[in-house]
Amino acid sequence: MPADLSHLRNIGIMAHIDAGKTTTTERMLFYTGIIHRMGEVHDGNTVMDWMDQERERGITITSAVTTCFWKKKQINIIDTPGHVDFTAEVERSLRILDGAIGIFCGVGGVEPQSETVWHQADRYNIPRLAFINKMDRSGADYDHVIDMIHDRLTKNALPINLPIGKEESLSGIIDLISMKACYFDQETLGVNYSFSKIPEDYQQIAESSRMALIEHLSEFNDELLEKFLNEETIEQQLLVRVVRESTIKHQFVPILCGSSLKNIGVQPLIDAIADFLPSPLDVPSPSTIDKSTGEKIVINPDINADFAALAFKVQIDKYVGKLIYIRVYSGQTKRSGTILNQTNNKKERISRILQMHSNKKKDIAVLKAGDIAAIVGPKLLQTGDTITSENLKVLLADINFPDSVISIAIEPRTKADQENLDTALRKMEEEDPTFRVSQNKDTGQTLISGMGELHLEVIVDRLRREFNVHANIGNPMVAYKETINNQVIGEGEFIRELSGKGHFAVVKFRVSPLKLKDLPPGKKNIFITSLSHEDIPSEFWHVIEESALNACMDGPLISSPVEKVKIELISGKFNEVDSSETSFSIATSIAIGNALRKAEATIMEPVMLVNVITPEEFTGDIIGDLNSKRGRIDTIRNNNKKQEIVAEVPMSELFGYSTRLRSISQGRAIYTMEFLKYEKVPKNIQERILKKIRGF
Repeated sequence: MPADLSHLRNIGIMAHIDAGKTTTTERMLFYTGIIHRMGEVHDGNTVMDWMDQERERGITITSAVTTCFWKKKQINIIDTPGHVDFTAEVERSLRILDGAIGIFCGVGGVEPQSETVWHQADRYNIPRLAFINKMDRSGADYDHVIDMIHDRLTKNALPINLPIGKEESLSGIIDLISMKACYFDQETLGVNYSFSKIPEDYQQIAESSRMALIEHLSEFNDELLEKFLNEETIEQQLLVRVVRESTIKHQFVPILCGSSLKNIGVQPLIDAIADFLPSPLDVPSPSTIDKSTGEKIVINPDINADFAALAFKVQIDKYVGKLIYIRVYSGQTKRSGTILNQTNNKKERISRILQMHSNKKKDIAVLKAGDIAAIVGPKLLQTGDTITSENLKVLLADINFPDSVISIAIEPRTKADQENLDTALRKMEEEDPTFRVSQNKDTGQTLISGMGELHLEVIVDRLRREFNVHANIGNPMVAYKETINNQVIGEGEFIRELSGKGHFAVVKFRVSPLKLKDLPPGKKNIFITSLSHEDIPSEFWHVIEESALNACMDGPLISSPVEKVKIELISGKFNEVDSSETSFSIATSIAIGNALRKAEATIMEPVMLVNVITPEEFTGDIIGDLNSKRGRIDTIRNNNKKQEIVAEVPMSELFGYSTRLRSISQGRAIYTMEFLKYEKVPKNIQERILKKIRGF
């Protein structure tokens, strides 16, 4: 492990489903000597897709972490899922990465989920490379995919590679930085590769492409600009330096190409990771708050500083128990060391530190700044928690996850399954921040909620296989939420004697609706107080806030969570003898319940962003069908000789849509959907929802 952080690369691989992420990662591990036999997704034997469900379905479900070495650089790789139902895995991975590779299909180009994950990376300001894969496939068009990247993602992306040959005749690539052709020996599965002179019929396009690259980069470097204007020879070393600097500053995205399945272009991609993507020293310090003052502070990636890390993933392992994946931002910690969880102020001990290679583990003794690894030992550590050395009082920015949008009822088949089911659901809820377990207070049913039908299907399959739980499953239902329309005053009191002990608490709240733009990031509701210590001592405020926010988890209409609400504690009374945290908690629950019932609650439904790609002749019928589903058409655009329709459609209208779309398009259209937002339902739709849920 390199001691110098400049040798470290923490990168993620992200793309639309079936763009070739896992195949590319498999090649990278093979060429760096980590594995000695390449697996294939279609054979179900890849290293990174280790879950049974991943191998059977040929998709990535959970992000997998591994480490390899290349050109004296340590590269920590996270292979993320491409399916939108598992977007939480992408979100938490991007939160802790320094760089990323966006992989695009040479035929499909910028597909819907490619666009989604690219903009997720934009939110975290992550420098990245683009790799256009599958250039050997029929219909692959390099220039068209680059145009799509310019149109939908960024204008700052330019190729540093060109393909030699087209479709099945793809034989190598041209490196525009060294101006050499690179060919890959298929007898050695691409392990042996060689550089030679650029073929004559590619010379002109290579020279003009390199000139366009230099012209773009010269905007960001005076030395390069001067040489360009003076028509001087530009050394490869200077060009590499300028590409690296401009990539790290988000001024440039290098585009590379190849075919991972055919073992073409992967080593130049690993070179680009080592040469152009940032080390922990090259990126801004993470957003950090001093717990004592509330002010923002800087944590530097210094091995000798106080230890600070973020837990970004929890995984329940059948052999070692609870695995917590962490990214270390400063300092170091050792096996058997003590850490402080800043989120709950609990001290815990690390019993093991594991360097992960997909689902395989290697014990290591020390974790240092910049490292990504798993720890074993802490029982109370959750996703998003900040852990530090005992003398540091800071909080790293949490990870925000999307809301679950679909639910199913689940019940054990036998009484013996009940305890196993409860245990399994608790563990899965701890692992997956987008998976929720709740009770329907009217029917008593247990509901599980997730990001889509595939997400819940995988959960149910894991219950059966991993936990040996046999359960009956209901039909999918929309996960609705509630909000309020009016500002009201809610009062609550708890004044009584129980078992010879007095209880006294009186609270009064102003409860009002909030717009989404007024909510801080990651918050569903806001609690504030304008009280003085004379009204209610401040020692009770935290329990009042906790109780108020908990009361919003049970709405007055359909017992769904209530969101976009501002709660102001405006007055109250206490008694020095009889007031207690319990008294104020009960009084607060009563007051908030009263307020929500008076505030004209309304139902909110999840709205999905739907992308349909269809032959042109079916465009009109598909648009008409989406309109009939209360859909709003956002965009209609060309997509590689087809039409792409982007629309906002309520989730409740999309059950069975795949069958409907196949019928309309004679099986020739495809679609994807992802959660977009929650919005209020129209009154007539609300009445229909209430009748259905209440069983009228």
